[in-house]
Amino acid sequence: MNELTDEIFNFFKKEIIFSISLILAIVSCFFVKPSMNYLNYINWETIMLLFLVMLIVEILKNLSVFEILVRRLLAKVSNTRGIVLFLVFSCFFSSIFITNDVSLIIFVPFTLLALRKVARLDLIIFTVSLETIAANVGCMVLPIGAPHNIVMYTVSHIPFLSFFMILLPYIIISVIFLVILSFFIPKDDIDLPTMSKIEIDSNHFLKRVVLGVDYFLLLTFIALFILIGNLENVPFFNELFKTWIVGNEVLWGVIASQFISNVPSAILLSGFSTNYEAIIIGINIGGLGTLIASMANLISYKILIREHEEFKMRYLIVFTAINIILLAILLGAYVLIN
Repeated sequence: MNELTDEIFNFFKKEIIFSISLILAIVSCFFVKPSMNYLNYINWETIMLLFLVMLIVEILKNLSVFEILVRRLLAKVSNTRGIVLFLVFSCFFSSIFITNDVSLIIFVPFTLLALRKVARLDLIIFTVSLETIAANVGCMVLPIGAPHNIVMYTVSHIPFLSFFMILLPYIIISVIFLVILSFFIPKDDIDLPTMSKIEIDSNHFLKRVVLGVDYFLLLTFIALFILIGNLENVPFFNELFKTWIVGNEVLWGVIASQFISNVPSAILLSGFSTNYEAIIIGINIGGLGTLIASMANLISYKILIREHEEFKMRYLIVFTAINIILLAILLGAYVLIN
């Protein structure tokens, strides 16, 4: 019995985000009777896209593509600040076109490998924190940059350029914030290690790729979709949301995102209010803050602790602190602009 308890505790400790999401989803099932309708809660396109991207990344890793690219990067960048800036703004620009989630799935493993190569593990926590913010900011540039913006773009029918102009002030402030933080990164010369010959291990290639996918991350997304789907179908919460949300869309966009992430928040808020501009601002700046505020936050965290579990608590502290500071700045900017 004690062994089983220890195993459950260790699993909860290792997969804490999935465990909490699952518990909340199960609790919500007591309010809405389980049925086949649960399947409609889940955005299967998002789940499949995430799975395919993780599969592709595992293939690239096992073919040593990241290793090759890291070596080329290290040959051209002369100091640690240069590496970090390149990595952070690669996340920013790539998230404009391939979404913040995909950007982090690609660049966080790349970052871990690059910083290990130059023996600068001390920079991993700060770098991944900045990369995650950069991806969340970059995805604001185009409506196609993140699932929550795709939802709002299709619901609101706001013109493409107008959508961009709504978020432009917050993009500019966030980029300035990232640049300022980059000056806290030491500008040390890179001590290039001796590079051994790259050898690709073809034994059990397919098995390594399939087992490399983080299936608990996919299950976490599914649990969150079920949770928000059930909340929408509970009359008490339905009436409560109508009373609270109308007129306070930005505030509730931020608050809701902290607990159920900004993708479900976009779906939730747009069902109760037609003040789409305010919702767009709320859910975008609301992607900053807690680990759950954006699915992208969760993705970078999962990738990091999978390879460096010893960084778990320090990363949570640093990541949350930086995010809350920027969130407070953007909320202040909103108040001044409006």
